[in-house]
Amino acid sequence: MHDEQFLATQFEQHRTHLRSVGYRMLGSLTEADDAVQEAWLRLARTDTGDVGNLGGWLTTVVGRVCLDMLRARKNRHEESLQPEHLPDPVITSETAPDPEQQALLADSVGMALLVVLESLNPAERLAFVLHDMFAMPYEQIAPIVDRTPQTAKKLASQARRRVQGATPGPDPDLPRQRRIVDAFLTAARGGDFDELLRLLDPDVVLRVDPGEAMRVFRGAAAVGGHAASFQRMATLCTTHPAVVNGAAGLVNTIDGAPFSIMSFTVVGARITTIDILSDRDRLTHLDLTAVLG
Repeated sequence: MHDEQFLATQFEQHRTHLRSVGYRMLGSLTEADDAVQEAWLRLARTDTGDVGNLGGWLTTVVGRVCLDMLRARKNRHEESLQPEHLPDPVITSETAPDPEQQALLADSVGMALLVVLESLNPAERLAFVLHDMFAMPYEQIAPIVDRTPQTAKKLASQARRRVQGATPGPDPDLPRQRRIVDAFLTAARGGDFDELLRLLDPDVVLRVDPGEAMRVFRGAAAVGGHAASFQRMATLCTTHPAVVNGAAGLVNTIDGAPFSIMSFTVVGARITTIDILSDRDRLTHLDLTAVLG
C-alpha cells in the first residue's frame, strides 16, 4: 500500500503536464483525461524499478495512447481531410486566472492552432506536439510512431510548415485584443455593417460548430454577410468577457444557460478568425465557472 501511495503521489506530480500533452494531441479535454487515466492504469501494472525518468516514461505512454485514439478517429472519418468539429475551448477569467487551466495553455495554444493540428495526420501531429511544444528529442519520439529519428524529424518539419503557414501570430496584447472584440460586439449590436467590415481582415475565417458538421466561411464579405446573426446574438444573449484559449473571447448565455462560446484571433488590429461553438451538449460539459461563477 505504501508503494502504491508513493506511485500515486509521483503520478500526480506529472498529471498537469500529461493532460497538457493529451489536450494538444487530441483537442478534447475529455479524451485528454481518458488518455491520462490510461497512463495511470498502465503505470499501476508496470514494474517501475527500471524506469529512470518517470515523467518521460509517462509522456511516452500518453503519446502512444493519443496516437491510437487519433488513428481510430481518422479511420472513422477517413473520407474527410478537414476537421469536422471545433476543439474543446479552455475558458479562463481575465481578472482571476486559474493556474490549472493556464497550465493547459502554457504555449498559447489558440483555437486557430488547434484547428490546424486537427488537419495533420496522427504521426505528424504527435511528432510536432512532442518536439516543438514539449522539447522531446526525436530519438524518443521515433519509437512511438515506429519510425527512425530522421523520419520523425521530417514529420515534425512537415507539420511545422503547415502550422506556420496557416496560423499568423496573434496580437499578444490581451487588452488590445479585448478592445477589438468589444468594438466588434458594439458594431454587431448596432447592426453597423461598415464597422464590422472595417474590423474584419480581408481573409477572415469564420468557423461555426453547432453540433453537426462544422460550417466554414472565408473572406470579409462572406463573414460580414452574417451581420444579422451577429446582431441577434449580441442583443438576445448576455455576453460575458472571457479568455478563450489565451485570447479575448465571449461566453454568451440566455437566461443564465450557456448559448455559445466565441473565440477571436486578432492580428494587426483586425480579426482574422472567429470560432463559435454552439453545441449545447458540449457546452454543458465545459468548465465555465471561471466566467459564470
